[in-house]
Amino acid sequence: MAEAKGLSKIKMLFYWFIIPLLFALLLLLVLAQIANINVFEKAKEITGFSEEQVLTVDKKTEVLEERVVSLQAEIQEKEARIDKVQTELDNSATEKEALLIEQERLLEEIATLTRNQESAKRDYAEVVSTFEKMSAKKAAPVITKMSDAEALRILTSLKPDTVASIYEKMTPEDAAKYTELMTK
Repeated sequence: MAEAKGLSKIKMLFYWFIIPLLFALLLLLVLAQIANINVFEKAKEITGFSEEQVLTVDKKTEVLEERVVSLQAEIQEKEARIDKVQTELDNSATEKEALLIEQERLLEEIATLTRNQESAKRDYAEVVSTFEKMSAKKAAPVITKMSDAEALRILTSLKPDTVASIYEKMTPEDAAKYTELMTK
């Protein structure tokens, strides 16, 4: 029964308030049409919205959309630039690694060459020492059989007294040749 009373109150609201209000509104619209009054234009004037304002909002929206598009293009350009710089950085790191490996290889090669050079110097010093200990009679024929460059190198490393005694045991032509080479 309470529901019936609730529904009857809603019916009474419709019958006594909403239907007469809609009828009055319809009557006012018909009268405004007869009087040649544009109700919708009047509503725009009262609310303060005009077509210019609507167009301005549309233009602002368009400008903002263009700005968004340009900013997105700028973002893509900067991302492409970042990718390029990252690639260059990766290439530089790879190149640096290759250069470090090459540097390590060269340092090892230098160490090997230095050891070989020291060994060659010791060997050469032993050869020179051997010639110092040999008799001039035995050293002279050995030196004349060597290449001029090697013979010159050994003769310049020997003491002057030893060189003189070796020259004594050589033919005058050979002694003159090696003397001439030593003076150049």
